[in-house]
Amino acid sequence: MEWATHPVSFLVAEPFMPDSLPALEVERSQILEQICTRGDLRPGWICAVPRRCGKPTCHGAKPKDPGPDPPRRLTYKVDRRTVAASFAWPAAWHQAQVEIHESQRFQKLCADLVAVKQKICRLRPVEKPAEKWSAAEKKRLLRSINRSRAN
Repeated sequence: MEWATHPVSFLVAEPFMPDSLPALEVERSQILEQICTRGDLRPGWICAVPRRCGKPTCHGAKPKDPGPDPPRRLTYKVDRRTVAASFAWPAAWHQAQVEIHESQRFQKLCADLVAVKQKICRLRPVEKPAEKWSAAEKKRLLRSINRSRAN
């Protein structure tokens, strides 16, 4: 890791960035294109809840028998509460798997986009102001600072 000094005057450990600004801008546009081409997505996860059915004639009632396959449920958050939904058909379960995978891929692309944009911000040169503070602006600023100190 190489240490980089940022304008805010603190040190941040980050890997060496040999990327050029045009290369990062191309990468940013590629990520944005991938985000735009994502299919339908659904946040959540699929879990299986193993349960015994309770019927004495079921093969799961026999000792050392795992029983029937556990029902799979789609769980997701609504207003900070977890909601579970069952699948009526295997096709619905497969569709939910694809949509959840798309959601996870979308989240990863968003994180990648933020990382590339941060690199671009660090590499982009700072534009120097064309003019300095005018006398009136300095006077107004000093008055404002003195008022805030008095309070």
